[in-house]
Amino acid sequence: MRWAFLWALSTLAVLSAQPSHAQLLDPVKFTVGSVPTDVTSGQTLDVSLETTIDGNWHLYAVSLDPESGPIPTQFGVVRDGLLRLAGDVSESEPDLAFDPNFDAEVAWHTSKASFEVPVLIGELSETTIPVAAITVRYQVCDDRSCLPPKTKTLELPIQRVNGLTLADLQADQEITVTVEEGVLVGGESSASTTPRLSPPGTNDLAESGWLAFIWIALTAGFAALLTPCVFPMVPLTVSYFTKQSPQGNAKSGSDSTSSAVNVTKTSRGSTGPALLFGLFIVATFTILGVLLSLIIGVSGANQFAANPWVNLFIGGVLLLFGLSLLGFFELQLPYQFTNWLNTQSNEKGGWIGILFMALTISAVSFSCTAPFVGAVIAATATGQWFAPIMGMIAFSAAFASPFVMLAIFPSWLESLPKSGTWMTWVKIALGFIELAAAVKFISNADLVWQWGIVSRPFAISIWIALSLLAAGYFLGLYAMGHEKRPTSISMPRFALSLPFLVFSIYLIPGLLGASLGLWDAWLPPKQATDVSVVRSVMLQAPRGEPGTSLEAEEGWLDDLDEALALGQETGEPIFIDFTGYTCTNCRAMETQVFPLEEVSSRFENFIKVRLYTDDGIKGPELQKRQFELTGTVALPTYVLLDGTSSQKIAQVSGYIPAEEFISFLDKGIEE
Repeated sequence: MRWAFLWALSTLAVLSAQPSHAQLLDPVKFTVGSVPTDVTSGQTLDVSLETTIDGNWHLYAVSLDPESGPIPTQFGVVRDGLLRLAGDVSESEPDLAFDPNFDAEVAWHTSKASFEVPVLIGELSETTIPVAAITVRYQVCDDRSCLPPKTKTLELPIQRVNGLTLADLQADQEITVTVEEGVLVGGESSASTTPRLSPPGTNDLAESGWLAFIWIALTAGFAALLTPCVFPMVPLTVSYFTKQSPQGNAKSGSDSTSSAVNVTKTSRGSTGPALLFGLFIVATFTILGVLLSLIIGVSGANQFAANPWVNLFIGGVLLLFGLSLLGFFELQLPYQFTNWLNTQSNEKGGWIGILFMALTISAVSFSCTAPFVGAVIAATATGQWFAPIMGMIAFSAAFASPFVMLAIFPSWLESLPKSGTWMTWVKIALGFIELAAAVKFISNADLVWQWGIVSRPFAISIWIALSLLAAGYFLGLYAMGHEKRPTSISMPRFALSLPFLVFSIYLIPGLLGASLGLWDAWLPPKQATDVSVVRSVMLQAPRGEPGTSLEAEEGWLDDLDEALALGQETGEPIFIDFTGYTCTNCRAMETQVFPLEEVSSRFENFIKVRLYTDDGIKGPELQKRQFELTGTVALPTYVLLDGTSSQKIAQVSGYIPAEEFISFLDKGIEE
């Protein structure tokens, strides 16, 4: 049992090591020095900042010439805030050194640095945001690489101005300000702009995404149990544990070959070994998730999610697993390996035998669990480095739970359905679903590379064909593999055909250009050259450049500098849509929220620009500009800019319900 504990502890140690890697993305920490808590308008303060710089990173000096390449450290104040800059910023003596990243001699700080920022307390008015904060924009590099420029908003510990309490003023304006290590939470923004101060009721976008992801993993875990190579293993596993229990050991001398059915006579099994067995199964699958996280890494999570090669690989894996479930071939580990594991589980006692039993179950069930593990891995395209770990924990917990519960309560086996053809039906249905899911990831690669092959009508046609093929199988129109075509259709088979028939009928309007609701999020975006199947047969397809989207027709620009110049010329506010070809939530917003009358009418007041940060050519530069402007690379991210000054008004990220998105747009119109 002690070694079992060390097994679990080592797994947790690997998991806990990840956050330290995440911290390297922001190796600079600013600490605000002593500042009076009670001030008056017109008073000048010298704000001292102590800075610590981790590892071998370098923070570029304030005095650095921008022409040398890197971005110097720059200080500013919050737009319309309480403070004003009152002079030049002073800094501790920087080091002069040669920077191989820019092939130039530069001034930088290592380990520690101090800055002094003179600020003036401004007048309080109705337009003043009651926030006493300064902004700092900086860039750090080491000898091999540089991180994107970052902007932080640092709050000063000022509590009262002209006898008025800032907290009361913030409450009056319905502004929530929370501080974490001297940085306003969500306050990363470009210099001299309004920080993201959260109004009441701000949507927690990440929560809904994680709930959906965990639900996919749990569903995959339970669905894997219904496959032919897993379900029959349940009673065999329970039989193993009853032999390990005191009751089982008492009988082993006279009835060591008792069948799995006989174990149901024992009402209660051994709790400890069963729980340990479940822990080993969870650990086995979770290690796979850990390895994926180590490979992906925190800095590569978004690149992983958007990389066309990764999407093409995932699509290929789903295609392979789907065909395997349909019976075209069988994925198996070498039988010598599975036989060796089975022998070890029978010969070894105690926790070692339980460990080998768990490994045996994982290995024997590989041909059926691999497609579901592939589905969970596909769902890790969330841009989160720890998604594979959470997905594998959820999947394996669902997968192991029946084994554990039936090992503890063997009598429950009597209520399980017998193995039979119904398990083959489950495999076939899930195989068609995996083939349909493969279309999503292959289309992602197609979009990034701008091939224009997997269009929206083409993807819908494939889905309809797969749905009709699945329905035809269950209706007995043809057989799979070594099966014989049924002479009659049972009610369960007919019931299984109905969802596929209904779904194929539901998809048909999409071929005519109609919206398909939330399913549009899983399809390629509409293109100006998309035509329905009916129109392509009866009429000549409209001419246009391949890949031309509807964006130009709807007034969307694709150049941020052009939008900024147009904003300064006209004074109209700017709406920036940082999106991605592979972003499901982006498609959901574009198909479910943007077309609403209340939204589209408000869009007429903006200069609209849409930037694909996962584009194969412009993507890296656009992602860098997004990070500089917003402090995040999350997709989608929406930003409102003042047209005249190009200063940021507000920003949000993720899928936003229509009412909240309308309120967000109104901020730009009112400004």
